Amino acid sequence: METSVKCLINSISRFIHLVSCQNVKPVLIQNDYRNIAGVLKLLKPFLDEVLDSGMYSDEILCKEFEELDTAVNMAREFMEDWSPKMSKICSVLRSEQLFMKIQGSLLLICCALHRLLQSSDSPSSNVSAIKEVQSMKQERIAKDIEDAMRARNAYEDNLMRIIELLDLTSSQELLKEIIAVEKERINAECSKVRRDLNQIRQIMDLVYRIRDCMVKLQRIEDVTVPSYFCCPLSSELMLDPVIMASGQTYERSSIVKWLNDGLTICPKTHQKLSHTNVITNYTVKAMIATWSEENNVKLPVYSDRTRTVIVASSQPDHVDVGNGIEKGEKANGHPSPEHSYSHSRSESTSSAVSSIDYVLSGEITSEPPNKEPRNSLWRSGKQLYMANKESKSSVSEDLTTTSHVTKLIEDLESLSIEEQTTAAEELRLLAKHNVENRSIIGQCGAIKPLLSLLYSETKQTQEHAVTALLNLSINEDNKAMIAEAGAIEPLIHVLRTGNNGAKENSAAALFSLSVLEEYKEKIGRSGAVKALVDLLGSGTLRGKKDAATALFNLSIFHENKARIVQAGAIRHLVELLDPGTGMVDKAVALLSNLSTVGEGRLTMVREGGIPLLVEIVESGSQRGKENAASILLQLCLHTSGKGRPGKENHEKAATTTFLDLCSSSRQTPLREDYISYIL
Repeated sequence: METSVKCLINSISRFIHLVSCQNVKPVLIQNDYRNIAGVLKLLKPFLDEVLDSGMYSDEILCKEFEELDTAVNMAREFMEDWSPKMSKICSVLRSEQLFMKIQGSLLLICCALHRLLQSSDSPSSNVSAIKEVQSMKQERIAKDIEDAMRARNAYEDNLMRIIELLDLTSSQELLKEIIAVEKERINAECSKVRRDLNQIRQIMDLVYRIRDCMVKLQRIEDVTVPSYFCCPLSSELMLDPVIMASGQTYERSSIVKWLNDGLTICPKTHQKLSHTNVITNYTVKAMIATWSEENNVKLPVYSDRTRTVIVASSQPDHVDVGNGIEKGEKANGHPSPEHSYSHSRSESTSSAVSSIDYVLSGEITSEPPNKEPRNSLWRSGKQLYMANKESKSSVSEDLTTTSHVTKLIEDLESLSIEEQTTAAEELRLLAKHNVENRSIIGQCGAIKPLLSLLYSETKQTQEHAVTALLNLSINEDNKAMIAEAGAIEPLIHVLRTGNNGAKENSAAALFSLSVLEEYKEKIGRSGAVKALVDLLGSGTLRGKKDAATALFNLSIFHENKARIVQAGAIRHLVELLDPGTGMVDKAVALLSNLSTVGEGRLTMVREGGIPLLVEIVESGSQRGKENAASILLQLCLHTSGKGRPGKENHEKAATTTFLDLCSSSRQTPLREDYISYIL
């Protein structure tokens, strides 16, 4: 019994000494342990008195001594093992467990000592120690973290408080936290402790919500940075964007740090990487440069990357992150950026191409500076930036009201076709520019009435309704509501029965929904693929572009590739390889995805695609050449006998073209990869 008291006194002395000479981050944890050390100092004299008086023979008291000794030693080991590379959130939660355990043991011991010392007529009293223990309060941050983990839709001010208290305000601190939590997840999976693994998954979810919150705060020269230009890892603006084997785009310094820490999975998809090479995403880089020019923003120099997000005292303006369905080339005549293909030997990896490089071409106009930024989705992993065409129709940029939207919704449900058409058109225009209007319209319940109008026999009403839904889907909440309201079948109906404008915007809306990962499969299993392929073959130029864009995004989901091939897309795509169609780059980009399945490769050969691909490699655009080369590479690697292009009459032309590629003065990393594989 005496030994347990001496061990406890020794443990307390070591703990107090460690707290006095070691600084642990976050500061909140340090404050907790200083409070504990202060109470333990008050307890020590009473423990000495217990030794002198022989009260250590009390069994209940001795058991509590042992419990406290264990808890104090665990806290000391936690402090000794702590390092700056550990997760701050995990550290705070672990600290809370130890804090509560020590506080509980201290309170029981102090109460027991108070009772025993009083009964022994000892002049000593530990009433003050009891009061100190009872008044010990842990830092609120632990409760904030637990509340945020329990509530999937935590309030932004709660997340901001966590960000500030844990000093996660810089992109580098956030990156360190994400890496640390990922390592904790790996350790938890190895230990196979279900409780630990569930908690780590909740923490990971919280960290990514914190990241999303920080993305909204990214500003340069008072201009909000569009979320789709921010790195999914560090939330910082990507000045050197690179594509990794999973097809996702990240800031080079962030993903290199991730890989250097021994993590060999994609941060976003958690897919095991087939290799750790990264390739510059020139398309995204060019689009960021264009955005900075349009907004008169001077980009930070690459060496000056560590920035702190300034957290304003007031709430930041709400920023909706959409899917960038605004269509068309910019009014100044600059061409929209085309698809950039990230090559990998593995079929699954080569198909995981970011849709950021595939551009739609329809409704929403470009907005004036300092208005809502062009929107896109990165939470799903398929980033998109839209270059927009000035609309000839007048649009309302004024903020609407709930009462006005409610009246318009009543008109949507009217029996009068004229009222329905007018209301749908006005909602379409209200949602065209203004971010707040989109939110108000969605919250007022306009989505279901608009979906019902997709079955209208009045073509103009149908077109206004589908275009309004397209514009509303820029808002992430609206996009989810549109998807959950069963939009797929009505949109397919418009694809089959609508006028040209309605078909185009229906294809664009399906693309918007396909950005949601779970809807790639749902749309693929519906009749949408066949309807989109029909539009690809017989639609207007804009309709063909929108159909190709939607099919491209659907083709990222592997099972959809066979569906697209079986629906007859290859024949239309081969026809679109003719330079006169104006769709060569879009067609060859989609073909590059479809070339990763055997049926797709075989159909390309049967449809006579090889000579056209050779021609593109020889005289197409830079990215067209790279995509065409990647398709020919797939054919070389996987096709045998007469299907192999080397066995065709085009062998000489292909060989000459590849030699020209080798000797070209304008080499890119992708082109060099293809040349090395092909040779």
